[in-house]
This record gives sequence, structure tokens and C-alpha cells, in this order.
Amino acid sequence: MSIAKEIQVHLPHLRRYARALLGTQAAGDAFVRACLEVILEDAGVLRRASDMRLTLYHLFQTILSSTFMQIGGRAVVNGDGDVLPRLYRSAEMSLESRQALLLTTLEGFTYEEAARIMDREEGEIEDLVNSALAEIDERSALRVLIIEDEPIISMDLENLIEELGHTVVGVASTHAEAVELAGSGHPELILADIQLADGSSGLDAVTDILKQFNVPVVFLTAFPERLLTGERPEPAFLITKPFDRRVVKATIGQAIDVS
Repeated sequence: MSIAKEIQVHLPHLRRYARALLGTQAAGDAFVRACLEVILEDAGVLRRASDMRLTLYHLFQTILSSTFMQIGGRAVVNGDGDVLPRLYRSAEMSLESRQALLLTTLEGFTYEEAARIMDREEGEIEDLVNSALAEIDERSALRVLIIEDEPIISMDLENLIEELGHTVVGVASTHAEAVELAGSGHPELILADIQLADGSSGLDAVTDILKQFNVPVVFLTAFPERLLTGERPEPAFLITKPFDRRVVKATIGQAIDVS
């Protein structure tokens, strides 16, 4: 397989990680573009890669780290000084804790692989992940709306949300039901499936809800690659079905922090 095709295979997942870490599609995609620009200038950075996916994430990490070392909290990407969200002005969770948590949950890397990506010791990664999870557990309870048309999945999500200390204000399976429940429940966080029971779109339902409430949203889908192209406005927080409970916990914690 050519280098270009290998990159294409892993690119949607790198976009997912970048958007979740940085909080917006614009910020995440800007750093991914920076990675691709480096590769175009010098393909040798990947030519000897024994693990292309790990090498791509390490390159992303290097670019991200060098950006912050050079200009601090006000990072400039492609001339845009506002591309990064306010999370880097927050002391709630360190950037390294966020990276370690998302690499080992959302992206499924082992502690050893995450250590190689972040140029840290494996034990340090474990400490960072445990610290991040502990901070998430200490967050204030939120009112959560679940938009999901599969009963088993919605029940699992509801149980997980309550285990995390939050309150489920309603479970909707259609666009209309979601908008109605949002109006009566005043959610502070939304978990939404992309495709709903009546053939409507969870994206459209959330768009209508956000006209009334400015709240973080985490989307769930069995086909994440369809929403990680960078070609249109797309979700910043995206969980793949079937989901892992630690992934849901980590992604919710990140969505709350950067919204």
C-alpha cells in the first residue's frame, strides 16, 4: 500500500482525535492540515514508519507541542489567532492529561503506544489518565438529553449517565420528540445518534435544539468516517458504535470542558 493510501486510512480517526482534543472542527482540522503540509514538504518523515497510525499521531503531537512552546496559550494556526478554544486558558485539566485520556480511550492506543506518541514514560501516561478520570468524576452534575432510537443503546446510555452522577431529562427517538423534550427538560448536555427511527437526522434535531440552548453535544454513529471528511460543518465530538463506556465518559468530560 502506498504512503498516501495508508494516510487516507488513518486520517478520519486523526481528525476525530484532533477535534475532540481541541474542541472544534476548525481547530482540529487546522492542525491536521499542518501535519499534511509537513508530509508534503518532506515525505521522508513517514517513509520508514513501521506503524503509520502511531507515526501520524506522533507528528500531530510534535506540531501541537511546538505551537504551544512557541507562542503560549494564544496559538496561531494558518494565521488564525482565534482557531483554538478557550480550554487552554482553563486550569481544570492539563493539555497532557486530555491527550493521554483521549489517546487511550477514544483512539484505543495502549499506554505504551500513547507514551511513544507523547514522548513520555508509560507510567506517566497511566498517571495522567487516572488524574483525568478523577477530575471528570468530580464535575458538577448536569441535565442530559439522550437522542437515540435503539432501546438497548438508549438504556445503556441512560444507566451510564446516571452512574456518572448526571440526570437524564429525557430519551427521544425522533426529531420532533427530541425538540419537545429539550424544550421541557432544558438540558445542559446532549448525546445524540446521527440516524433516528423515523428516518430523520439527529444532526438536524440538534441544530434546532441549539437555536434555543447553547449546550455541548456528543454524537454517536456506526459510520464515523462519513462525518470526518472536513468538507462541511461536522461534529467536534463523535463516538463510534458500539461504544466503550470509558470512551463515553472521557468524551463527555472533554465536551463539557471546551464548550
